[in-house]
Amino acid sequence: MFMGARKVALVTGGSRGLGREVALALGRAGYRVVVNYIKEEAQALEVVQSIGGDAIAVKADVGEMGEVKEMSRRIEKEFGRLDVLINNAGITRDSLLLRLSESDWDLVIHTNLKGCFNTVKVFAPMMVSSGGGHIVNISSYSGLRGKEGQVAYSASKAAVLGFTFSLAKELGKDNIRVNAVLPGYMPTDMGKSAGKAMEKAERQSLLGRLSDPKEVSGFIIWLVQTEGITGQVFVLDSRI
Repeated sequence: MFMGARKVALVTGGSRGLGREVALALGRAGYRVVVNYIKEEAQALEVVQSIGGDAIAVKADVGEMGEVKEMSRRIEKEFGRLDVLINNAGITRDSLLLRLSESDWDLVIHTNLKGCFNTVKVFAPMMVSSGGGHIVNISSYSGLRGKEGQVAYSASKAAVLGFTFSLAKELGKDNIRVNAVLPGYMPTDMGKSAGKAMEKAERQSLLGRLSDPKEVSGFIIWLVQTEGITGQVFVLDSRI
C-alpha cells in the first residue's frame, strides 16, 4: 500500500481479458484504478466491484480524441492525478491483405495505434504534473515477427514498438518511463476467437503452453513500480 497520496492507474480495455487481470492486480497492489471500456459496461462494473475502494469505470473509445479528453476530465475530477497508463485496448480483424477491407484496416489502426497516441497525448501532461509516471504499451508477438493473415494487427503492434522507443526518449526528462510488453498467446476471448492460431501457438511454444494472463499482469505490476527501466521491450513468450 502506498504512503500518502495513493497512485492512480488507468487500464484501457480493462473490462476483460488481459486488461481485466491487470486492473485487478493494480487494485491489489494499492493503486486507485480506472477501468476503461467501450461496450462491456457490465463487465467493467464487475471489475470495479471486485477491486472495491474508489475504483471507477469510464466509457471511452480510445481512438477518438474527444472521448479520451472527456475521460481525462473525469479522472482529473475524481483523483486529480495519473501515475500509470496501461495501453491495453486492442482489436484484430484477421484477413489476408488481398481480402482485407479498407474499413477493417482503418478500424484496427484507429484502436491499436491511434488509441495509444490519443491517451499519451492527453495523459502525459497529467503525469508530468504528478511528478512522473509509467506508460506500458501492450504490443504483440505478431508485431515483432509478423503473422500471415494479421497484416493490420501486426502492422499496428509493430508501430507501437517504434512509438514506445520514441516516447521513452522524449519523456525521460519528465520522469516518465515508457516500455512495451509483448504477452504470449493467451486463452482470452480474443485468443479463443482464433482457435487454430491458438493451437498453433501452443505447439510452437518451447514449453508446450500458452501464456497466463495472471502471470503477465504480475510482470506488469512489477514493471510499473520500477524507477530506472525505460525504452525496453519485454517479450513474455516461449516462442522463438
